[in-house]
Amino acid sequence: MRSRLREDFFERLYREAPDPWDFASSPYEAAKYDATLQALGDRRWHRALEIGCSIGVLTARLAERCDALLAVDVSDTALAQARERVAGRGNVTVERREIPEAFPAGEFDLVVCSEVLYYLDPPGLDATVAGLRHAVVPGGSVLAVHWRPATQRYPFTGDEVHARLADGLGWPAAVSERHERYALDRFDRPAYPTGFAGGHK
Repeated sequence: MRSRLREDFFERLYREAPDPWDFASSPYEAAKYDATLQALGDRRWHRALEIGCSIGVLTARLAERCDALLAVDVSDTALAQARERVAGRGNVTVERREIPEAFPAGEFDLVVCSEVLYYLDPPGLDATVAGLRHAVVPGGSVLAVHWRPATQRYPFTGDEVHARLADGLGWPAAVSERHERYALDRFDRPAYPTGFAGGHK
């Protein structure tokens, strides 16, 4: 059975190294964030959710594209940095939440899951996908970006996460990229039910 990584793992990690994955300084991370934002297209998003915001590097860039952005993470230590990074941005709310147990209420037209869903175990990932299906409004999107190579400690690979998202959401991928080190997909929920033709009888 694949076990999820819990809060104490991340707290210990961020206390030992403020930026353990070099999100703020790595050219690779900067290029990946560029690709992430490019995958959003030119649209401006009304109410967005970022799951696993870490220290807020991507959060600060997403905030420029959203009217309102809720950024969540399980680590208080990481969130302290995220709050500092987005201080003064009135459209950003930063909260401590464990997903899927504390999935935010309400509807979103964008949910971003960047380098986070492979930490969940199978039941947790399935519950999160179900939460995404419920939370994203018609015409909204789920943007997922995850590391592809296998690791010793992550319950899933990025490719496994994206396959489960595709199956569980059942929405078409408007953007789908496979790079050597990461997978990127934007799944768009149809604006109307399948078979809806519009117009009037």
